[in-house]
Amino acid sequence: MTAPTLEARLAAREKPRRNVAMYQRWNDLAFLHWEVEPDIVQASLPQGLHVDTFDGRAYIGFVPFFMNAIRPRGLPCLPWLSNFLELNVRTYVHDSRGIPGVWFYSLECNQPIAVWVAKTFYKLPYHHAKMHATRDALGIRYSSLRKSTGYRARCDYSIGAKTRLAEPGTLDFWLIERYFLYSARAGKLFRGQVHHPPYPLSYHLLKLNRHSSFPHSV
Repeated sequence: MTAPTLEARLAAREKPRRNVAMYQRWNDLAFLHWEVEPDIVQASLPQGLHVDTFDGRAYIGFVPFFMNAIRPRGLPCLPWLSNFLELNVRTYVHDSRGIPGVWFYSLECNQPIAVWVAKTFYKLPYHHAKMHATRDALGIRYSSLRKSTGYRARCDYSIGAKTRLAEPGTLDFWLIERYFLYSARAGKLFRGQVHHPPYPLSYHLLKLNRHSSFPHSV
């Protein structure tokens, strides 16, 4: 097993040589993270993946955001299909070659067609949810209710006017700069790649609803 180097993390930013499968925009993301024992995370991963750590610590992420302008390569956007909400719960991993990425415990979405496509063709753990988000002068109010189980989550957050890029080697960079995602099907590991400019980060206090229930145990 090879642990990711800083060079490998920076190389993940490079544009893929393969043809693009689809285009999409991710807007107004909130990144909430909790420190977790690495052994607990490792026990939740499929064979071939290894928990990624920063200074010996592993993390679970809770990330709500807006998906916009989703379209396959060569096709136009459709207003009723190309814009929706998504919330994912994830952790940070690498494979045996030291390629860093994300492992999703779950992804919630309020577009049933997108859920079906992602579950059917990419084997990602998507769930259809009733989701709502509003923007006003105080910020963004974001909520999700998973239809299959009734699990709820809500957070309120704001996006500041001043932003900066994460400095390589910092915890912010380690958490946010992730360009690969992993999935597993029939005992086989798969890796996908996304390409985008580094996120401009805004540091604001986020409020997590105390009655939120987390449908994940790791």
